[in-house]
Amino acid sequence: MSHTLKLLPQSQAELIITVAVADYKKDMEDAATRISLRAAIHGFRPGKAPYDIVKQQIGEIKILEEAMQIIVEKNFHTAVVAEKLTTVGMPEISLEKMAPGNDFVFKAIVALFPSLKLPDLATIKIAKKEVKVGDKQLNDVLDNLKKMRGKEVLKDGVATTADKAVVSMNMFIDKVPVEGGQAPNHQVYLSEPHYIPGFAEQIVGLKKDDKKNFTLKFPADHYQKHLAGKDIDFEVLVKDIYTLEYPTLDDEFAKGLGQTDLETLKKLLHGNLTAEAEKKETQRLEEEILHKIIEVAEFGELPEVLMRTEKHKMFNELKADLERAGIDMEKYLKDLKKTEDEIFKDFEERAITRVKAALVSRQVALDNNIKVEPSEIEKEKEAIRTAYKGDDKVEDALKRPEVLDMLAVTVQNRKVVEYLKEKVVGK
Repeated sequence: MSHTLKLLPQSQAELIITVAVADYKKDMEDAATRISLRAAIHGFRPGKAPYDIVKQQIGEIKILEEAMQIIVEKNFHTAVVAEKLTTVGMPEISLEKMAPGNDFVFKAIVALFPSLKLPDLATIKIAKKEVKVGDKQLNDVLDNLKKMRGKEVLKDGVATTADKAVVSMNMFIDKVPVEGGQAPNHQVYLSEPHYIPGFAEQIVGLKKDDKKNFTLKFPADHYQKHLAGKDIDFEVLVKDIYTLEYPTLDDEFAKGLGQTDLETLKKLLHGNLTAEAEKKETQRLEEEILHKIIEVAEFGELPEVLMRTEKHKMFNELKADLERAGIDMEKYLKDLKKTEDEIFKDFEERAITRVKAALVSRQVALDNNIKVEPSEIEKEKEAIRTAYKGDDKVEDALKRPEVLDMLAVTVQNRKVVEYLKEKVVGK
C-alpha cells in the first residue's frame, strides 16, 4: 500500500491511497468465503467453495464489492497511523479506481483536530462568589408551598386580585381569529403576572357571566413570533370566580409536609435552597473558566464536521426539551416562522463555543495526562443502570462502543473541570 497526503483548508486532509493487488488478495479471499456462506454454490457446502468457483459463478467484481469496505477501512487506518494524523469524525471516501486484477485506488478526505495553543493557566484567576440564601427566597418557597395546599372555593361577586378566574378566551387580529388563540377554560390567577401583560388586570372587577372585549399588545420577545409585538383583540367570557383560601404557616402546616414543626421545615428548605444555589454557582464558575480560556486560547480553523455534529446535537437537545414540554417541533417551527435550516444557522455562535470548549477540555487532558480508568467507566455504567433499572434497551446500549466512548468523554471532561478549578479559582 502507498499513499499521498495533502493538507486542505479548515483543518482537513486528503489522502489518496493505492492498494496493490497482492495487498488486497487476502481480503478478496475472505470476501469470497462470506459470499459462499450466503449464496448457494452448486456442489459445495456453505463457506467451503474455492475462490475460483465463487469467482466463476458470482463474478470477481461482486467479490471486490464485498471486500471493498474492509480494504478501505484497513488501509485508511494504516495511512492515518503512518502520517500520525489525529482525525475527527468519519472520512469522506470516493473510489478512484476499482477493477479486479488492478490497483485499488481511493481518496479519503478527513477532518483533523485543529491546532490549539492553551494559555498559561497561572494568568487566569476567577473568584468564587459567596452563596447566601436570604429570608425573601425562603419566604417565596413557603408561599409557594402554601399555595400548593390552598383550596379554591366558588364565589359570587366580582373578581379581586386575590382570586382565580376561569374564562373563555378568543383572540383576533383585524377581526380574524388567531390560530390556536381559542381557550374555552383559561385559568387566570389574578395575583400573578400573566404571560400577556395587562390581561389579568382586565379581568379584575368582572363577575360570573360577564363579557368583555379589549385590546392588548403582545410582548416584542414573545415566543410566538407571529404574535410578538402585535395588537391582539380579546373576547372574554367569565365562567367562574374562585376565592383562594390558604393554610396558615404554623407547626400544623409543617406536620402536613412530614416535618415536626415550622422551624424544622424552614431549616430543611434553607438547606435545599443553599445546595441549589451552590450548584448554580459551581455551574457558573465552570462556564466562566472555559469561556476565559477560550477567549485567550489560539485555535486553528474549526473543521466543518465538528460544527455540523454539534449543531445536530443541539437540535436534538431542543427537540427533546420541546417533547418534555408537550410541544411539537413542527408547530414550534411554524410559530417561529423558521425552517430547520434557519434554526441550524441560529445555532452557529453557540456551536462554535461548545466545540471550542470540547477542544480545550481534550487538550488540557492531553497536556496533563488526565485519563479515565476502567473502574470510573464501570461506576458511570452502574449509575445509569440504577437510574434505569430493568430497562433492557439501556443495558444493550451500555455495550455499544460509541456509548462507552461517550461515557469516557463525560468522565474525562468532569476530571478536567476539577483540575482547572484547582488551578484558576481563587481560594
